[in-house]
Amino acid sequence: MSRQTNLMGNPLDLLGEEVRPGDAAPGFNLASNDLNAVSLDDTSGVRVINVVPSLDTPVCDAQVRRFNEEAATLEGVSVYCVSCDLPFAQKRWCGAAGVENVTTLSDYKDGNFGVAWGTMIDALKIQSRAVFVVNGHNTVVHAEYVPEVTEHPDYDAALAAARGAA
Repeated sequence: MSRQTNLMGNPLDLLGEEVRPGDAAPGFNLASNDLNAVSLDDTSGVRVINVVPSLDTPVCDAQVRRFNEEAATLEGVSVYCVSCDLPFAQKRWCGAAGVENVTTLSDYKDGNFGVAWGTMIDALKIQSRAVFVVNGHNTVVHAEYVPEVTEHPDYDAALAAARGAA
């Protein structure tokens, strides 16, 4: 059975399996803004992994800005944003938006994050909208796959999970 998300009401298939609370966080290999490889093992502690289709769209822009603001109040929590935007575009967007509390990571090379975490929209080869919280033991403690890509995630639930795991 295929998993789906919706984009303006149109169903689109997702690659990979759904990640649920209690699951071990799947591994990944992403690119930082300076093109260095970043894996799950390069991160530690409590992490919010904020997944967006593209930083250059209104909801994604607002979502990352919101997590950037909240990150300043999340002691002991790291916040990441994963998209398929090129690292150069991510760096440009962060500079223009004044985003300094979120680390952007790109899945542009092969979509391995999207497949491992079940967020890759097959037809478009971009991420769907999702938010995960991973604790210091690499266990997923919160997972939200937003059913309509153009809608916001439940910020309060994700932030509560991050605070509870810290």
